[in-house]
Amino acid sequence: MSDRKIIQTNAAPAAVGPYSQAVVSGGFLYSAGQVAIDPATAKLVDGDVTAQAHQVMRNLKAVLAAAQLDFADIVKTTIYLTTMDHFAAVNEVYGAVFADAPPARSTVAVAGLPLGALVEIDVVARAS
Repeated sequence: MSDRKIIQTNAAPAAVGPYSQAVVSGGFLYSAGQVAIDPATAKLVDGDVTAQAHQVMRNLKAVLAAAQLDFADIVKTTIYLTTMDHFAAVNEVYGAVFADAPPARSTVAVAGLPLGALVEIDVVARAS
């Protein structure tokens, strides 16, 4: 028997490829990376990396909520940036969300992200 459950919500952007927004398995939620797509328009939000980071957090919150979880359940995040020049701005948004007992985190620079996004974040959260 598989304990694999697919998480999908219209409150977050639909997948732009053959993947799920998140999967719960073995007591953990594993999210797909979220970029700053507005679920209402299916387009990348206008603005700088700060505006994009805020939208990414809204998208992650919606995916977590669909699994009846919240930011306090996250144990690990990975942040992908198109340039480390954006580290401080994203860190400010991230720090406001995880002010107390932040999860473990990795941050990496990448050559590019889907749809020309500046930031992408994925999470692992305890789901039991």
